[in-house]
Amino acid sequence: MKSDELEPSVDRIHYSRNQRTLDLSFSDGLTGSLSAEFLRVFSPSAEVRGHGPGQEVLQTGKSDVQITAINSVGHYAIQLVFDDGHDSGLYSWSYLHDLTRRQPKLWREYTDRLQSAGLGRDADTQVLTFQP
Repeated sequence: MKSDELEPSVDRIHYSRNQRTLDLSFSDGLTGSLSAEFLRVFSPSAEVRGHGPGQEVLQTGKSDVQITAINSVGHYAIQLVFDDGHDSGLYSWSYLHDLTRRQPKLWREYTDRLQSAGLGRDADTQVLTFQP
């Protein structure tokens, strides 16, 4: 396999506690910022994604979540620890690259699912829709 066919790796990771964003730079030149909330609701853990198609668990009330620790997992991933206790997702470089690249589309789909379910991003908030 030629080097240009390899999966992109992360060149730089920086978490801003004030902004609650994880800034990423990849070996292929892609850069981006992912919010702690975005990373939490798109955790690759079985707790969030389930064990198969259709078993995903819609995450709600995560707008104020913070990342409290970033742990290296070999040379291929990081483990993010969130202040709500979630710590079971391993974010591979390829998964982070995909999230960064598709962030606008994924976020729109997520907020649409919340709205359809009458749920919200803020903790202890439920959105009710009435039909006259």
